[in-house]
Amino acid sequence: MSPYVSAAWLVLATAIAGSCADGEITFKKIQLTQEFWAEGAHVGDFNHDGNVDIASGPFWYAGPEFKIRHEIWPAKATFKKGAETIPGFEGAFGANNAYSDNFLTFTYDFNADGWMDVLVYGWPGTPVAWYENPKNKPGNWERHEVFDVLDNESPDFVDITGDGKPEMLCCSRGYLGYAEADWKNPAGKWTFKAVTPKGNYERYAQGTGAGDLNKDGRIDILEKDGWWEQPAAGQADSSVPWKKHAFKFAEAAAQMLVYDVNGDELPDVITCVNAHGYGLVWWEQLKEGDGAITFKEHIILNKDATPNAQGVSFSQVHALALEDIDRDGLKDIVTGKRFWAHGPSGDVDPNGPAVVYWFKLTRPQPGKAEYVAKLVDNNSGVGTQVTTAIVSNSKYPDIVVGNKKGAFLLRNQGR
Repeated sequence: MSPYVSAAWLVLATAIAGSCADGEITFKKIQLTQEFWAEGAHVGDFNHDGNVDIASGPFWYAGPEFKIRHEIWPAKATFKKGAETIPGFEGAFGANNAYSDNFLTFTYDFNADGWMDVLVYGWPGTPVAWYENPKNKPGNWERHEVFDVLDNESPDFVDITGDGKPEMLCCSRGYLGYAEADWKNPAGKWTFKAVTPKGNYERYAQGTGAGDLNKDGRIDILEKDGWWEQPAAGQADSSVPWKKHAFKFAEAAAQMLVYDVNGDELPDVITCVNAHGYGLVWWEQLKEGDGAITFKEHIILNKDATPNAQGVSFSQVHALALEDIDRDGLKDIVTGKRFWAHGPSGDVDPNGPAVVYWFKLTRPQPGKAEYVAKLVDNNSGVGTQVTTAIVSNSKYPDIVVGNKKGAFLLRNQGR
């Protein structure tokens, strides 16, 4: 595995500010590549040099400069973003490798050897594999295929069972559930556990999330049409589905986030309305007279092209993350426009600016919440994943994305 300098590496020293009452957060954009390899990216110190690196598609980029990239697995042909179009998008969309086979990327030390490995969720409906870090030895990383069919477009890698280790939150063969490893043999096949009856959880299904909505100490699973309550210990392994609480959160969600937005000690839900359309909302949890959970909608971005009160509107909100961007103790929303989700003429406003925003959470008074939109960048966007992590600044989290425009590090410069 010979490192080499990527000719496409660009440093775009564009600092775009989002003003805050107590200071200004700015970002500096680093473009790792112009090539389209993946719809996501993640981070880890892959070579044990003490610097955080970035993995996106078949490469990892060595920090802190990210000028040198290393191959994880054999890289196949992809497409470069030109001035007018991407070759392969003309005519029948999807031909000639127009889509990437890498939808989401996660990092984890699967075999507990002290070296960070890379997990890849490929094209919906295809197998999942993790790649074993070779510990600075030359050559491609060993591939371990651990799950046969992962459907849906916004799966996650999160601890569902409460054992301190992550599971694959996903749909598979018509069911919603999670796949978990035998951690004595993490390279073996993972076991899928359905939490729902078989239903409309097909390939390309939109929207999943996880969080303890009812505050019983157990992680529940969310979908666009409701949430599934995890049963008490000893019952979760049974063949009986979890209890569904029907609620229409979205038409076609992406990642669904659980967080107490307004500080009333009740977990709320944050979601896009339509990952291929418009709309970003948070659903305030309320308790009915009998103690049942219901939700009240609060609009952050309108459900059509109409700008919100701050003049902000963008479509294809296909990736969301929670992060305290300004380190004020409140978790903000990080999202943006997925560039060309279905090509240059698909969806709505496909050629609008590929923006990335963070929405600063404020609590103007007890029990109330408002989000203030802060532009990070207007020419990068998100894919089906947006990652936030400490990369270049020991205090402030950065934003990492991969999509059809390439791969980017949006460095948080702090105030």
